[in-house]
Amino acid sequence: MAATRSFEQRREFGDSVRAHREKVTPAAIGLPPGTRRRTPGLRREELAQLCGLSTTWFTWIEQGRDVSVSPGALARLSDALRLDGAGRAYLFDLAGKRDPAHGRGDTENISPAILACVDGIGSPAYVLDRCWNARGWNAHAERLFVGWLDAPGERNLLRFVFRHPAAPSLICDWEARARRIAAEFRAASSAHFDDPKLRALIAGLRQDSETFTQFWDQHGVLGREGGERTFNHPTDGFLRYEQVTFNLANQPDLKLTVLVHPSDDSAELHAR
Repeated sequence: MAATRSFEQRREFGDSVRAHREKVTPAAIGLPPGTRRRTPGLRREELAQLCGLSTTWFTWIEQGRDVSVSPGALARLSDALRLDGAGRAYLFDLAGKRDPAHGRGDTENISPAILACVDGIGSPAYVLDRCWNARGWNAHAERLFVGWLDAPGERNLLRFVFRHPAAPSLICDWEARARRIAAEFRAASSAHFDDPKLRALIAGLRQDSETFTQFWDQHGVLGREGGERTFNHPTDGFLRYEQVTFNLANQPDLKLTVLVHPSDDSAELHAR
């Protein structure tokens, strides 16, 4: 991918590496301050030694040359430069590489602030983790998703869609939606196929649902985008929403989905 980067991207990458190198003091990595340092921070050879790379490689990088950069080398470089999450992500983006540590954050716990925000949303809203287990939802979502969020026990969206008997009657045009959900999940999980929990989930769905197996083996890939979502609710009747999905900052594996009322009938639906 390095060959496809523009000169501006390579130059910005090199400038960023140099700027951060000059911010890391020798003391921060256990080196004596030394004397006769012509530049602040670390020398190229010191950073190269920390990363297990050559000084020439760093010289070329900082000159903006079209040099191959592996994800492993970027990870070591990010650690050596003491980059925070934003700085590391910026460096990987400039290099056109996927961070191997992406998505290793905590998905088991959601902060009270996020839960409070979800609870305060005036339409159905829920948070999914990497395996699409619901980690938080509000009362509107609990009322809407009969058989998924209104009952104790497992609250996995995929298992609800493909295994729960209530799903085909609740979700309008269930087959088309189920096919799309399988394709969305494949796209969302592409970076984590080595996750044992995710692999176990897929294996269980394949064993229990012929429909999931059929859709999964088609290898469809779709982004989890917005659009119209319709339901035949057993109490409230026909309901229509527009879906909006957000990534949560600092927890890239958590997705917030909100089903908003269309403007033409929002007042009527909100009153229910």
